[in-house]
Amino acid sequence: MIVWIIFLAAVLIFLALDLGVFNKTAHVISSKEAGKWTAIWVALSFMFSGVVYWLYSTDYIANPDGLLPTTAAIKFITGYLIELSLSIDNIFVIALIFAAFKIPPKYQHRVLFWGIMGAIIFRGLMIFFGVMLINKFTWMTYIFGAFLLYTALKMLFSGEDEQFQPKKSLVYRTLKKIMPISNHIDGEHFFVKRKHITAATPLFVALVVIEVMDVVFAIDSVPAILAITNDPFLVFSSNIFAILGLRSMYFFLANMLARFSYLEYSLIAILSFVGIKMLLHDFIKLPEWVSLAFIALSLILGIIISLKKSSKP
Repeated sequence: MIVWIIFLAAVLIFLALDLGVFNKTAHVISSKEAGKWTAIWVALSFMFSGVVYWLYSTDYIANPDGLLPTTAAIKFITGYLIELSLSIDNIFVIALIFAAFKIPPKYQHRVLFWGIMGAIIFRGLMIFFGVMLINKFTWMTYIFGAFLLYTALKMLFSGEDEQFQPKKSLVYRTLKKIMPISNHIDGEHFFVKRKHITAATPLFVALVVIEVMDVVFAIDSVPAILAITNDPFLVFSSNIFAILGLRSMYFFLANMLARFSYLEYSLIAILSFVGIKMLLHDFIKLPEWVSLAFIALSLILGIIISLKKSSKP
């Protein structure tokens, strides 16, 4: 438990520094600043694989599957890349939510900060129950695999008309029924008092919708990483690193989303691969590097094709 406590404490310390030091004053996050932080988080994530290697070569962390240090490190990187790639869909939806509720750019970081706090809690719970289900009921692996294949096919055949509309969502309509909602933004505040009535501002509404949508996306991403490993620490830590880097990646890609339209096919390929891997896990055992290579290649090809297509007049 000491390793878990240190890891969680390190995450909380960084989040406190983020809001209290690096982003104490609300400001528009430039593409340059976001690019710098995106590079930092990616570098830290790959460096952490070295920590994973060290932990799994000692007795400091529980190792229920008896993983070799190299295998554990590769599984962490593979899981991180899966979560990072699937979070691209989150970025598209977050952009739609901010646009729908007219959240000024300088307040978007605050909304995402608290969104990440909630995401850490919800992802932790989903990972706990996901690992517990797979360990207790081995047939759940087939359920998760079939669900991932269904999700991939749904993404492949869904049209533009199915685009998420925040103000027509069940979350927004339900929120309107249970609390007063103001249409005016009052600085960084999530609530505002008007004539003895406390109303939620668009910032709070956007936060709630983002939280719920993250849970929806986690229904895909948690089973996807469980196809790589059901080691609780590897699943949780790779998720957390992807979530922590999501904000900077959002601000880095927010103005370039249209240029990466072919990345969706990369996500379809990745979901299909991990779904098939879960369904055939009793019959085919792939080396760890095969999963890592396939996911990395899918992402690289999606980025290259997107950039080439978008550069054509």
